[in-house]
Amino acid sequence: MDDGLMVYRPWSMVKPMKILLCDDQAVIRDGLEMLLNLEKDFQVVGAAQDGAEALELAAQKQPDLILMDLKMPIMNGIEATREIRKRFPNIKILVLTTYDDDEWVFDAIRAGAAGYLLKDTPRQKIVEAIRGTLEGKTFVDPAVAGKLLNQVAANQTQPASILKTKLTERELDVLHQLAKGMTNPDIAAHLHLSEGTVRNHVSAILEKLNVSDRTQAAILAIQHGL
Repeated sequence: MDDGLMVYRPWSMVKPMKILLCDDQAVIRDGLEMLLNLEKDFQVVGAAQDGAEALELAAQKQPDLILMDLKMPIMNGIEATREIRKRFPNIKILVLTTYDDDEWVFDAIRAGAAGYLLKDTPRQKIVEAIRGTLEGKTFVDPAVAGKLLNQVAANQTQPASILKTKLTERELDVLHQLAKGMTNPDIAAHLHLSEGTVRNHVSAILEKLNVSDRTQAAILAIQHGL
């Protein structure tokens, strides 16, 4: 008999964020899985030992985010990132590697990685980066951020006027702040807009510039001297 009271059902809870691990070292995969499973809102749905296996598991498991190493046999992390982002654009990829060489950093971001962390990043920072990446934020380790910006700036090839033909004045304002690494709440406060308005502007920017995420938009902004 229905007494009008709300009945608690476990499946009514928010679904955990599904995470796929990709690293060629078993000890790293096991350690990450143990670490992430301590978080109630995370669920590690698989672990791949190379990029090719990550591509297969991405299709099978449909994770929300992949923690991706770079230098691996068969298919490296950059190749895997590029292919996964092409086939499954909704899957976020956060690089977690020991390599901070300029070429690795830039190629990973160009391939579609949403962020770049080094393996000596503290546990809590990794957890924060995963949650933030799934919210649309960008996380780049301070040790490689300068290299990324320098290399992007060095490859600046087109004037900002090209962006001005595609975006409104307000969208350019938002893109300028986005290129500085600011979050939506930060941009909203700086430009005196609501967060909903900023989200709408960011969506419009991504569509007009034909890019898949904020990091790609920021790179374009820097390349065009914005």
